[in-house]
Order: sequence, then C-alpha cells, then structure tokens
Amino acid sequence: MGGQAAVMKQVVIVGAGFAGLNAAKRLRDERALAITIIDRENHHLFQPLLYQVAMAGLSPADIAVPIRSVFAGDANVRVVKAEVQSVDTDSRKVRTDSGDFTYDYLLLACGAQHTYFGNEHWEPYAPGLKTLSQATEIRYRVLEAFEAAEKESDPEKRRRLLTFVVVGGGPTGVELAGAIGEMSRYTLARDFRQIDPRQTRVILVEAGPRILPSFDERLAARAMRDLESLGVQTWTGARVTDVTPEGVTIGNERIAAATVLWAAGVRASDVGRSLKDATLDEAGRVIVDEYLNIPGRPEVFVAGDMSRALDENGRPLPGVALVAMQQGIYVAQTIKADLRGKPRRPFRYHDLGQMATIGRSRAISEFGRLRLTGLIAWWFWLLVHIYRLSGFRNRLSVLIQWAWSYWTFGRGARLIVGKHWRSYNV
Repeated sequence: MGGQAAVMKQVVIVGAGFAGLNAAKRLRDERALAITIIDRENHHLFQPLLYQVAMAGLSPADIAVPIRSVFAGDANVRVVKAEVQSVDTDSRKVRTDSGDFTYDYLLLACGAQHTYFGNEHWEPYAPGLKTLSQATEIRYRVLEAFEAAEKESDPEKRRRLLTFVVVGGGPTGVELAGAIGEMSRYTLARDFRQIDPRQTRVILVEAGPRILPSFDERLAARAMRDLESLGVQTWTGARVTDVTPEGVTIGNERIAAATVLWAAGVRASDVGRSLKDATLDEAGRVIVDEYLNIPGRPEVFVAGDMSRALDENGRPLPGVALVAMQQGIYVAQTIKADLRGKPRRPFRYHDLGQMATIGRSRAISEFGRLRLTGLIAWWFWLLVHIYRLSGFRNRLSVLIQWAWSYWTFGRGARLIVGKHWRSYNV
C-alpha cells in the first residue's frame, strides 16, 4: 500500500465551491490520484439559494452539505479545513495556516467576495451575501428592524426602521429586494399589532441604466414591473456615495434606512495575487488561457469566480454557478486525459441560460431565444435549483419547505440569530 501511495499523483483543490466540488467528484474514481481538498469552511454551499436563507425562506442546512460527507467513501480523497495563504508555483506547494501541501496538479477555485470599490469601511453597515454567516446576519438585521419598529412610537424613527435599501441591480439584488417586499406584504402582515409591515419601503439602487443588465431588456422590464407590484422602488442611474449607520447617500440625496444590503460588486480571492506567473484583471481575477492555465504552468488550473476566461467570441465568461460547474468538470477531464497520454482540448462553455426570481410565482428565464416569465419561469427556476442541490435530503427538505411556503405564504426560518459575519477587519 505504501508503494502505491508513493507513485500516486497529488491533486490539490483549493475551494469546495461549484468548480472544486465538481472536479473532485469526477476525479475520485482515479486510484492513481491522491486528492486533497482545502477549504476554510467545512461545507459546500449552494450560493444561488443563499438569499433564501437571508430572507428566512430556508434554513442553512437546506443549502449546505459537509464536504467530508460527500467524500466519506473515497479513501483517496482528503479534506483539510485550512486557510490558504499563498502558492509557490516553483516548488509546487500550497502554503496554508496548517502547513504546506505539495501538488502535481493544482486547481485554484477560491471564489470571490464583495467589493465596496475602495470603501470597505461601509461593510459594517451594508453586509454582502456570500457566506452562511452573512446570510444569517442579514436575516437578523431584517427581522430585528421589524421588531424594533413594533416598539417604536416616534413616526420618523419607525419610518427609518421600515426602510430597506438594496444596493446592486443584478440577480442577487433583485432577489433580495423582491423577497423583502414579498415578506413584508404577505408573510409578516399578520404578525404585528402596532405596525403595518405592508407600509415597508424597499429601494433597489442600481448605478447602471437598468437592472439585470445581462438579461434581455424586455425581461428586465418585466422584472421591474414585478418588483413594483411587491412595493419595491427601483432607482437606476443612481450611485451610492456614502453608507453610515443612519442610512445611505445616493448622489446628493440622503435616505434614512436602518437596513442596507450590498450586492453591487465582487472581487476575486486574494490567493491569486500570490501567483508570480499570473496576470490579474481589475477585479483581481486570474487571467487564464483556453485550457484554464496560467502562463507556463500547465499543472495549475484556475476556475470559477477566481478566473477570467473568455468565450469563443473573446468576451469574459460570467461569474455564475454554471460556468464554475463546467470548468470543474473540464479540469477533471483534462487531468484524466493527461494520465492516459491524450492531448488536451480547450475549454468551451455551453451556455444553458440564466434565471432570476422576483418572489412567489414571479421569475424570468432566458435560454437562447426562449424567454419565460411569471409562474412557468418560477416553476422552472425552482426545479432547476432543486435538481442542482447536493444530496437527497437537501432536495427533499427544500421541496417540502417551498411547497409549504407557496400555499401559506409562510417563512418557517424566521429566527433571529446573531453570528460573526464580517469578512473585513475594519
């Protein structure tokens, strides 16, 4: 057994997100490989449904699965909970706070975090949504605002407590704003006695000319109408210039708001900055070639939100789950091809479309020339997301929870729990 281990090639995968997990799943049957998965969390997170945890629609365990449990039956897969500090491509070592790991192949798929465009001091007042701890913090702030408003007798202070500002008009911002509007109008309307949650003010702020810029313009317009039907005000061409505990400043206008949520931009993991052979773009993403490698390093792959790869038309691939999934599968196939002495093939992304939900029975979907809206799009969105969840328990739990919420307008995870969530030490 010791002789076999000595000749096994070492594959190190940093990050157990969509790219890392899919790569590891497709490599675990290769007994010639010893696979080490390094992640600072102990779970794989289904990020597309993270806003549902933030808005009390789902519990954290519904959208996360322990990494170890996924690979419990694979003797050649090791899971290490550690923080990666740097990568030395010359000595082929990944340096972590738990020691160094040598590799023959390396997949960096560390993901991204929110950026405040040089204003990281805003983060305490406007949390982003990338982790479970951030989701539970957002849930805490939203629900606490309603509880505080119930006790407040001053009309101005109560108005501020019932004002929510979501910064960023991409899918995450739209889904957050729609969920707050729906929750205040329907779920919470019966829960309070001194306030009317239906009077809640929700403002979605987008610096660009329209929300959902990656979608067809007609679908984006439909999404805006759906948001308006939930009481959400959409401000486009509006740039946030300041965020404080009292609210936000948009241009020269001050909005008093107790809760501000950030969904306006991302930057790649800082691990990429340690790659001396790599070039980074303005968002900190590692620029890779058609094989997802950095220059002169065919054994180093970078995938997911951490990489900047181009499609066949020379345009950067979007930072969405489907791209990361396909890249993870591609990396596994490429390593297998190397083991068998077969030539590598360039990565090609197969665009399967995009979706966004605006609330119960409201969604938009775009698949090539096919456009879906309303209830049909919502059901399609629901089925696709349940299918992609890891583990039967997760799928069954989410399906039951959503069925209950659909018929009752209930949100069963309305628990106020405070947790450490900040990613910046400000």
